[in-house]
Amino acid sequence: MTDACLADALSTFDALFADALAAGEPDRTAMTLATADAAGRPAARTVLLKAHGARGFVLYTHLDGRKGRELQANPHAALLFHWPRVRDGVQVRIEGDVEVVSDDEADAYFANRPRGSQIGAWASEQSETLASRETFEARIVRYEHEFEGRDVPRPPRWGGFRVVPRSIEFWYGAQYRLHERWLHECGADGAWSKRMLYP
Repeated sequence: MTDACLADALSTFDALFADALAAGEPDRTAMTLATADAAGRPAARTVLLKAHGARGFVLYTHLDGRKGRELQANPHAALLFHWPRVRDGVQVRIEGDVEVVSDDEADAYFANRPRGSQIGAWASEQSETLASRETFEARIVRYEHEFEGRDVPRPPRWGGFRVVPRSIEFWYGAQYRLHERWLHECGADGAWSKRMLYP
């Protein structure tokens, strides 16, 4: 199997993503992002999927926050979606290489964010120590005044990352832990294959 296998995986993701909306999942875009620093120490947090397609799965953040630093120092990541309301529970596990999205992509996404989120991106020194909530709120007021009456530009160190998949696994829950698992993966030769895994 070649790229048809990747296309099948992406089509399956799209169908499950639609099912998650129909099933009333609180936020179908929520995904666990696992990273590792340059020394291999892991970290995980929940982030939101902002775009997906044949090129990969995209999230946005401050490039100098912890996850941004880790994704640049060790450009490999894992994503996990969990949709308990779909069928008997579905997980999608994605592992791959990471690239920074283009400035044009980041600008286009940032321009469509709510204004409060745009101001927050300027006000937050993400992952740095914060002396008090009042300090943060004062920074918000500062940038509200600075950009009053005009569009808020994208901060210079705020951007996006794309996880380019090397593997995509679909995990379907079943009674007695007799789950069904399908793994799509890219080999060293660049060809994709598909196989079933024991639960």
